[in-house]
Amino acid sequence: MHEYREKLWPSPWVFLATALVIPASLLVLLPISLFAGIVTAIVFYGGIVLVLALTSPRIEVADGILTAGHARISIEQLGEVECFDGAEATAERGPRMDMRAWLLIRGWITSIVRIEITDPNDPAPYWIISTRNPQKLAAAIEGSRRPVSDS
Repeated sequence: MHEYREKLWPSPWVFLATALVIPASLLVLLPISLFAGIVTAIVFYGGIVLVLALTSPRIEVADGILTAGHARISIEQLGEVECFDGAEATAERGPRMDMRAWLLIRGWITSIVRIEITDPNDPAPYWIISTRNPQKLAAAIEGSRRPVSDS
C-alpha cells in the first residue's frame, strides 16, 4: 500500500515575518508599561504561531482516499496527476487555471500537483494542491490505483 502524509507547515520566513508583532507591541505599550509590552508581545506572537500551526492543512493518501485539508475523494475518481514547479506552477495557479478547480494552495509552497477529477457529477474538473513533494504525492496516488497482487 502506498501511503503519503504531509502537513503544509508555513515556511520559516512566515514565522520570521509575523515576529514583527513583537516590536510593534513593544512600540505601542512601552510608554505605558515595559511589563505590559513584553507580555502582550509574547501573547500576540504565541497566538499567531498557534493559529498558523493549527490551520496548516494535511495531505494524505491512504486506503484508496486522497485527503487534502477537509476535502476527501476516492482515488478511483482521479485521473491524470501532473507536477508543476516554478513558473509552470505559477501559470497553473493563475492564467491557466479553470475557475471551477478546487484549490488547496499555500503561498509559501511553490510546487503543486494538478489532479484531474474523472467523476462527471463533480463540478471541479481538477484539484490543485500545494505540496513540497509533488513527485512523492503523485507516486502515492498512482501506487494506490494499482491492485496489490497476492502472488
